[in-house]
Amino acid sequence: MRLLLDAASQDKDLTADDVAERYPWPESGKWVRAMMVTTLDGAAVGPDGLSKSVTSAADQVVFNAVRRFADVVLVGAQTVRAEQYTPMTAKPEDAVRRAEAGQTPAPVIAVVTGSLELPWELPVWSGSTHRPIVLTHEGAVPERLARAREHADVLTLPVLSPDQIIDALVARGLRRIVTEGGPTLLRELIAADLVDEADITLSPGFSGTANSPATAMLSEVRGFRLEQVLEQDGFLMTRHLRAGAER
Repeated sequence: MRLLLDAASQDKDLTADDVAERYPWPESGKWVRAMMVTTLDGAAVGPDGLSKSVTSAADQVVFNAVRRFADVVLVGAQTVRAEQYTPMTAKPEDAVRRAEAGQTPAPVIAVVTGSLELPWELPVWSGSTHRPIVLTHEGAVPERLARAREHADVLTLPVLSPDQIIDALVARGLRRIVTEGGPTLLRELIAADLVDEADITLSPGFSGTANSPATAMLSEVRGFRLEQVLEQDGFLMTRHLRAGAER
């Protein structure tokens, strides 16, 4: 992997640890970063409906680097269903650094769902180091709510809105937040001006957008400034900060 562009305009090969250093988290305060991959024609998934078919080994290095020192991975229910999420487990090599930062041994997965129709058979619920979180609204179906509580810590919010979702996570001490989609959740967070950083991978191919969820137009374009570009095998892993955001 080569570093094509950053503030220092360096050009060098990077190890996995180097990549993690290129995606730093602030020492204090809330920070929300979004991760997604997109093809040259703007698709979020391949013909199979999965992001894995448009990603690469290099993109996965960045994906894992961002997760390493996050507090929580925030995703929508459809993303969990489609991508078949696996358990979030502690990594021995990160134990000391996470402990020194006052973090739990592993990131927590938090799933946003209004319906509470989730794939409870997936091992992400029982195999994660920390009990997952499910965020839903106060009007959730009682029977589904009871089942969800068998598998996760359930947070019922007055309204399942972006600000209440983020506030609920921060209230639990989960201030380093990475959202991995899907596009609808990302759109809502962007519309609420809650995303501080966007880590976007450009996949060098065309897929067609029929299987990528359409999202509503924003009232205005939300601007981000380019901070960094990594390249490997034609994939461009870019890092952008929201206009006005300072790490």
